[in-house]
Parts: sequence; structure tokens; C-alpha cells
Amino acid sequence: MSLSLLVLFDFIGTVAFAISGAITGIQKRMDIFGVNILAIVTACGGGVLRDIIMGSFPPQMFINPFYVLVAAIVANIVFGIMYFHKGIPQKFAGLYDRGLFVFDTLGLAAFMVDGVMLGANFGYEDNLFLLVFLGFITGVGGGVLRDVLSIQMPAIFVKHVYALPVIIGGILMVIMHEIMGTWNAAMISAFTLVLVMRWLARHFLWNLPKVNL
Repeated sequence: MSLSLLVLFDFIGTVAFAISGAITGIQKRMDIFGVNILAIVTACGGGVLRDIIMGSFPPQMFINPFYVLVAAIVANIVFGIMYFHKGIPQKFAGLYDRGLFVFDTLGLAAFMVDGVMLGANFGYEDNLFLLVFLGFITGVGGGVLRDVLSIQMPAIFVKHVYALPVIIGGILMVIMHEIMGTWNAAMISAFTLVLVMRWLARHFLWNLPKVNL
């Protein structure tokens, strides 16, 4: 397994989710402190939940705060851009929505890979259910915490088949590893699958069935 590839996915996920959290905080009219907290929670929250499940205390974000610092830097850059441009001009509203979707999707895919790999590195390569669940909770956990703190229905329950691609991507990743015996191809394939499924769901307006009352 390439450690550099896993570090790359960690960095992509952190930056993408930090941008997603910062944009959401700005949209909810939070001040700079609130924007920073929401960005850090979104970027690191899934990893904290994953570490708690694995019994890793204290969670990694408190042992190695590098990614907390990355999330804070990203949050302040986003805040500064939005502050000096007085928010989002109406003509760019569609671009803003697409950008939020892109960063949210990148974070989902990258942290799904990260969660599966942490379980494998802990020696649970044969526990496929645990690996898929760790990928799931790492991928969606930060976004759920972001939505709860910003007082909105978590996207995992309502939005563009949000969680299903993460589950399917995790399953593909562990199956590919079982068949091929290598994690690199499995990581890249699963990451790509999540991106493609999320794009298709948005493009074709796919959503899981729900009861309309």
C-alpha cells in the first residue's frame, strides 16, 4: 500500500470538507469563529467518530493537529474571500451550489477511503463489514455534524443519494482488495465510483424513495 496515496486522500478530504463547512457557515451567517468551528468539525468530525469506534483515544485530531490547522487555514481563506467580496453575487448562485456539491462529494469519497484503510491498518482486513462501516462513518460523519450544528436536516437522509455511494464504494474497495490483493487500485476505483455515482444522482435527480405527507 502506498502511504503517500493515503496521505493524499486525507489531504483532499480535509480541504474539501473544510471548504464545505466554511461555505455552509457563511451561508448561515455565522461569524468568523463559527465558520472556523464548522469547517474543523466537518473536516475532522468523521475521523473522531471513527477513532471512537476503534477505541483509539484520544482521537488523532488531538494527537496530531496538522489537519485541524489545515482546516482552519482553509476556513479563513474562504471567509476572507467571501468577506471582501460581500458574499455571493446573485449571478453566481448556481456556481456556488455546484461548488458546494463538488467539495462535499470529494470529502465523502476521500474519507470513505481513509476509513476503510484505517480499519485495515488496525489489522481488521478480514472483517469486511467493519471496514465498510468505518468507511461510511468517516465519510458521512463530518457532514452530519455540520448539518446538525447549522440547524438543517442532515444531507445523509434527504439529498441526492448521499450515503448510498459511500456504502457501495466501501464494498467495492474491500471486494477489490480481496480479489486483487492490493489496496492502491481498490482505493482509486472506490474513490472514483463515489464521485461518479454522486454526479449521476445530481444530474438525473436521483433520490431514494420517501413518503410524501
